Amino acid sequence: MSQLPTNPVSRAADTARETLGRFGGTSWLIGGSEGEVSHTLRQGLLASLLIMVGSWGVGWMVMVPGSWMPLHNALLPLRTTAAGVITCAVLLVVGALLMLRSWLRLSQRITSWDAPAALPTMRKAVLLWGAPLLACFPIFSRDVFSYLAQGGLLAAGQNPYEAGVSELPGWFTVGADDLWAESPSPYGPLFLLMAQGIWQLTGGVPEFSVLLFRLLAVFGVVLMLLVIPMLARAFGSQPAWALWLCLLNPVSLIVFLPAAHNDALMMGLMLAGIWYALRRRRLLAVLLLITAVAIKPIAMVVLPFAVLLTLEHTGSYLHRIREWVFAGALAVVLLFGGGWLLGIGIGWFTTALGAGAAVLQGAPVGLLGLGIGWASELLGGADHQQVAGWVYAAARLLSAAVLTVLLLHPRLGNPVLWAAYGLTAVVLASSVIQPWYVLWLLPLYAVVHVYRGRVLMLVTLLITVMTLLAMVGQLSVAQWLDTFVVQGVALTVAAGYLLYIIFIDPNTTSLFRLREPSHRWNAAEGWKGLRQLSAPEASWASADIYRRSR
Repeated sequence: MSQLPTNPVSRAADTARETLGRFGGTSWLIGGSEGEVSHTLRQGLLASLLIMVGSWGVGWMVMVPGSWMPLHNALLPLRTTAAGVITCAVLLVVGALLMLRSWLRLSQRITSWDAPAALPTMRKAVLLWGAPLLACFPIFSRDVFSYLAQGGLLAAGQNPYEAGVSELPGWFTVGADDLWAESPSPYGPLFLLMAQGIWQLTGGVPEFSVLLFRLLAVFGVVLMLLVIPMLARAFGSQPAWALWLCLLNPVSLIVFLPAAHNDALMMGLMLAGIWYALRRRRLLAVLLLITAVAIKPIAMVVLPFAVLLTLEHTGSYLHRIREWVFAGALAVVLLFGGGWLLGIGIGWFTTALGAGAAVLQGAPVGLLGLGIGWASELLGGADHQQVAGWVYAAARLLSAAVLTVLLLHPRLGNPVLWAAYGLTAVVLASSVIQPWYVLWLLPLYAVVHVYRGRVLMLVTLLITVMTLLAMVGQLSVAQWLDTFVVQGVALTVAAGYLLYIIFIDPNTTSLFRLREPSHRWNAAEGWKGLRQLSAPEASWASADIYRRSR
C-alpha cells in the first residue's frame, strides 16, 4: 500500500497526478496510488519512446561509405545543434528513469506474483517496452561497433586475439572505442564468426550491421523470455517475479536491445542449456552450454555446474567427474577445433583469462591492485603495473579456489544456485566490473528463489545507479559541442528525478529502505532468512526438483 504524502513535494505530485487523471488526454497515462497495471505498462511504453527519440540525438552512429542515417535531414538538427543535443540528452535520461520507476511500480501493482495474470503481464511488458528500443541508435555502450570491427579483422585474415582493431584500415570510422585499438578480442570464436558474417553481408555499413547484431540479441531475449519461467517453475520460484527482475529492469532492456550486447545471446543459450540439462537431454544441454561459451567465454564458469543437473544424484564424485569429462572433451573438440579451423587458435581461452586488462580498473580488486602497485613503486619497489598484475592474478586464483571448493563440496547444493555463487565470486574477483555483469547473475538466483528485504533493495539501488551513470557517461556528442555542458544538464535533470524516486515519491520510497532483513523463498522451503542458511543436509538430487519438466 502506498504511503500518505508527508512533505510538500509529495503532496504537490499527488495533487498534480489526481488533476491530470481527470482529463481524457492524460488519464490514460496517469495512474494514482491504486491505479491499474495498464497505467504502468503505458508509462513504461512512454519511457521507451522517450529513450528512442533521445537516442536519435545522442546515441552512437558513425559515418562510413554507404551509411545514410547520420545525415538524414530529420536527424541533423537533433545531432548537430546544441538545443537538439541537450533536448535529446534530457529525453534519454528522463526516459531511462521513468522506465526505472515503471519497473518498480509494476512490482507494486501486481496483486500476487502467482496470480494467473502475473506472467502474461510480465511478457506483455517486455514486448511493449522493448519494441521501441529496437529503433534506437546504440546507447549505454558502443561495443556493438567493436563487434563489427573485430568481424572485419577476421574477414581481412587477421587474428582478433592477437591484433587490435587498429589493424583494420580506417578502423576509427567504424565507431569502435579507442580501448579496442590495441586490445585482443574477449569474445568467443563462434561470435567472431558471426561478426565476420555480418561484416561481409553488410559491407561494414553500420545501420545494417547494428540491426543484425540487434537481431542476435533479440533471439537471446526470446530464449530468456521462454526459459526463465520454465526454470522458475521447476525450482519452485515465481516465474513472473523472475521475469520482472531479470528482463524488465532498465539495465537489461537497454543493454540487450539498444546496445545489442552479445550478453543476451550468451545468457539465452546458457539458460536453454540449463533447461535441457534439467530435462536430462544430456547432449543437447552440453552443446547449448558450449555454444554459450563460444559466444562469451564467461559461460565456462556455469558449464561444470549445469551439466550436473543431468544426474539422478550428485553425491558420487565418480558421477560428477564423468559428466565433467564428457562435457570437457566435447568442449575441447568443438571450441579448440573450431578455433583451429578459423585460424585463430586458442586465443579466445588465453584472452578470456586476462580479459579487461586494457580497461580502466574500476572494480574493488582493480582499485586495490592499483593502490598497492603505486604504494610499492613509491616505496622503491617493483613497477606499479607489475605489482597490480600480481594482485589481479591472486584474485583470479582465489576465485578459482572458490569454484573448486563449490564443485567438490560433498554436499553440493542446487547446481544453478551454486553456479550463481561461483559466478559471483568470479565477478567480484575481476579487476574490471562493467554494469552489465550483474545481468549474468540475476537469472541464476531468480529461477531458484524469490528475494525480499535488504538484498533486493541493494540490487534495486545498484540497478538504479547504473542506469543513471551509464546513461550520462555514454552520450555521443558532436566534437564542436561542449560535451561537459550536455552531460551536466542531463546529470542535473536525472539526479533530480532520481532523488525524487528514492526519497520523495510516496509510491517508491518504501522500496529503498534498509529496515527489512533479507529473506529468500521458494515453494519447497518457504521464507528463510539469509543469515540462517547453511550447507544442505544432502547433496543435490533430481528428487529435489519441485516441479518435474514435461
